[in-house]
Amino acid sequence: MILVQGVSKVYRLYRRPFDRIRELFAFGGRAFHQEFWALRNISFRVERGETLGIVGPNGCGKSTLLAIVSGILPPTSGRVVTEGRVAAILELGAGFNPEFTGRENVYLNAEILGLGRRRIEEVLPSIERFAEIGEFIDRPVKQYSSGMYVRLAFATAVHVEPDVLLVDEALAVGDAIFSNRCIQKFEEFKRRGVTVLFVSHDLGLVKQIADRAIFLLDGQIAAEGRPGDVVNRYVGMVLERREREQRAEAHEHSGLRSSHRHGDGASRIEEVALINRCGAPATVFEAGEPVRVRIRARFRREVDEPVVGILVRNRLGLDVFGTNTRVEGRRLGRFGPGERLEIEFGFDCLLTRQEYTLTVATQNWDGTSQDWLDDVLAFRVVDAKERAGVANLRTEISWRRH
Repeated sequence: MILVQGVSKVYRLYRRPFDRIRELFAFGGRAFHQEFWALRNISFRVERGETLGIVGPNGCGKSTLLAIVSGILPPTSGRVVTEGRVAAILELGAGFNPEFTGRENVYLNAEILGLGRRRIEEVLPSIERFAEIGEFIDRPVKQYSSGMYVRLAFATAVHVEPDVLLVDEALAVGDAIFSNRCIQKFEEFKRRGVTVLFVSHDLGLVKQIADRAIFLLDGQIAAEGRPGDVVNRYVGMVLERREREQRAEAHEHSGLRSSHRHGDGASRIEEVALINRCGAPATVFEAGEPVRVRIRARFRREVDEPVVGILVRNRLGLDVFGTNTRVEGRRLGRFGPGERLEIEFGFDCLLTRQEYTLTVATQNWDGTSQDWLDDVLAFRVVDAKERAGVANLRTEISWRRH
């Protein structure tokens, strides 16, 4: 369990090193520094066995928060309570002595975390198999690549039987095989009741493994809740910062519901429909059935070569398929204020039996959004056969006996 109550962290920023001394002897308590609040009044709780993901732009306080939770940094105010053994993988190389071999660092870190020598010897083969760095286990870690470094650090942390695991971008330098292995380990931790708090810029990973997510912005919690909703909020903020114009129509009623909507307002999507093989709007489709996505939009300003796109996500919020008119090589020309566009995307529903959402957008040619609607429609795919994954690849089997 992790409990964070009213945690704030402020740093004093000095223009010159000598200003620190001037401040010590200044008359009247004159200050020669500026205060930078890395965190302001952060409060949340992570229950036993829960996985909480933290997202946000660089400089928003994510790593500072993990360092405070791990006990490396003291908070300026507030308190943090953790229960059980805490294992942390923070910045790359933290906790490893570069002159020691990988094996020596495993023993050192495991003993610091409270494992006895006999227990370390029992789990060491598992650590070596998980890290897969071969003979480098007996070489100084200063000879390691960043990928090898994080492999060994992660393997050590997850094999010391932690009650709480803190991870800061540890999977960013791993390859696909190692990342999948780590994800499986996270799932194992859930079953074992291990509490996990992790920071990642990989939004797909956050959607996949987190039970709950927090969006940090300027040292404060901007959103908290379901990973898909929080990630959508974060993506929307990123896109809005890239766009020069504010969303003048943010509160305008359109009859469409979405988990998050943003854009510069050059056009407005007024209708979205999923059409089945009979030509009727539907929310349930058979696997393999032809599907059409119909989008109607009205332009509020003159736009040259607008782009319209669709994105299908599964129930975990992971992107399954997306395309747009630019990718498909379809130029739409120029539209003036008041003109309307109706467009349809057609595809075969080669998806497995589960629930999905549809995201639609009108965009400028450079990729900035005019009107983006996250998860505007939900639909379900039905199939008599239970298949794994999200894609129904229409498998054919041929065989013969010899």
